[in-house]
Order: sequence, then structure tokens, then C-alpha cells
Amino acid sequence: MRIGLIGAGLQGTRRARSLRGIGDAQLVVVTDHYRERAELLAEEVGCEVVSDWNEITARSDVDTVIVCTPPDVHESVCVSALSQGKHVLCEKPLARTPEEALRILEAAQPATNRIKCGFNLRHHPGIAQAKQWLDSGAIGTPLFFRCRYGIGGRPGYEADWRMKPETSGGGQLMDQGMHALDLAGWFLGEFREVCGFGQTAYWDIAPVEDNSFCLLRTATGQVASIHVSWTQWKNLFSLEVFGADGYVLVDGLGGSYGTEKATLGKRTPLLPFREETIEFRGEDHSWIEEWKEFASAIEEGRE
Repeated sequence: MRIGLIGAGLQGTRRARSLRGIGDAQLVVVTDHYRERAELLAEEVGCEVVSDWNEITARSDVDTVIVCTPPDVHESVCVSALSQGKHVLCEKPLARTPEEALRILEAAQPATNRIKCGFNLRHHPGIAQAKQWLDSGAIGTPLFFRCRYGIGGRPGYEADWRMKPETSGGGQLMDQGMHALDLAGWFLGEFREVCGFGQTAYWDIAPVEDNSFCLLRTATGQVASIHVSWTQWKNLFSLEVFGADGYVLVDGLGGSYGTEKATLGKRTPLLPFREETIEFRGEDHSWIEEWKEFASAIEEGRE
């Protein structure tokens, strides 16, 4: 797998470093709006640097492109890469609008290439364990889903590119909220009804929101509740799924979110109450695991 990386910021650096642990992945070339940033990363991982992303999407020695830019250029980069036969892994959100996302999907050629949106939280060990418990029937039919996810920002956060709707497409819902929405659908399935509120409570960033509150309901009545926040002054990740026979909980993502834990509990009204909790320690390998899933989809010719 010969890879071109577009975007050498924090996320691009994470992706590049994770590739070093995968034997058949070769990072060939990197670019960034700030060339000096690309040069630093290229020196670290041992690859070429170019100044224009169009050079990467057109190169014959690149068969896969990783897109780690702000969302305002996702459509242009992805369409260019897909239309030239490249596979694409694009960071979330895939696009700023449904129309942009649809044009990206239409550029994909199912016979030759794959497009994937980067949702690495699916590959966190606690979340993967919770999904395994759910799929095994350990908690019975799922009844409802809750997710809280938030950070507190930092001094000057209101000047970040995420706060500019023309760049990001929105506020916190388009940022961490994309992960929460993806996980809700992964655990409960497709939603038929949605409602919610955006709130600009603290940061001077209107018209984008620093808090988003969402309710989503499936055709069979299962409800997902999501709250994502840029005013969560102590970083938080919490996911809960309650079923007819029990529940699964995930708390923490490592680092500033605290140790990642997955808990399985059973509905036992007439028996002593028990829970099974697994703590996951060590480095975050979700980027590696997500790449393996992407690569296997390409190899197997599946979504």
C-alpha cells in the first residue's frame, strides 16, 4: 500500500506515525499548507515532500490517499483522488454539507477504489468490547443509547479554525459530535427522527455552537441521546447502552479522558448485583486498528 498524506498537522502526524507499525503500508509523500510542517514530518517518517496536494492525487506511485485537512477542502481533495483511481481515508467530518458528501461518494468507483471516513473511536478497545457484548446478545435487545463527549478548549480557542463555519461546516456537533453520531448509529442502526438544540453558551463563536443536544429515534422506537460540549471543563467520554437484559458502559478514552473502561452489567432483580469491568491501559492503537480495517476492505473488495 503506497500512501500519500495530505495534511501534516496533529491528525496527519498521528496517522503517519501509526503507519510505521504496519509492515505493508509505505508512506511515500506528504504535503501541507505549511511546507515546513510537512518537511518536519517527512524527516521523521522518511518520505518525500511536495507543495501541492494535486501532485499527490495525480501520482502513479500513490494508490491510497489520507486526507487530514480542515473540512473546507475535503470535497476537492477526495473527488480528485477518487476520480484518479485512488483509495481514500478522509478524516471526519467527511464534508461540510450533505451535498458535498454526496459528490464525494459519487466520485468513488466501486470496481476500483474505496472511500472511508475516519471514525477511530470504533476501534478503541473499550468501545469495541461494548459492541462485541451487544452483538453477542449479552444485554438483549438494545433499548436506548446515551453518549456524553466533551472538552474545555484552551485560551484563544475561539480563534481556532473549528470555530469558522466556512471552514468547519459547524461547531462542536461537526467536531466531536460526528464521533458520537457515528457510534449511535453503529450501536442502534438507522434513525428515522431527529431533534435537538445548539447552544452557544460560553465561547464567542456564534453562529456555531459550543454545545449540542440531540435526540434520535429509530423506526422501532429506540432512542439515542447525545450531548457534546466545548464547555466540559474536565474532559469526558461516556457511552451507555441499556438493553432488555442488561447494559454496557464505556468511560474514558485514555489520556486526559481517564483510563478507558468497559463494563457489562446484567438485569438481575432477585440476585446479588454484579458487574464485569475491563480496564484498558497503554498506548492508543485505534489508528492502527482502523487502518487495518480499511486495508482489509480494500483487499476484500467490500465496503
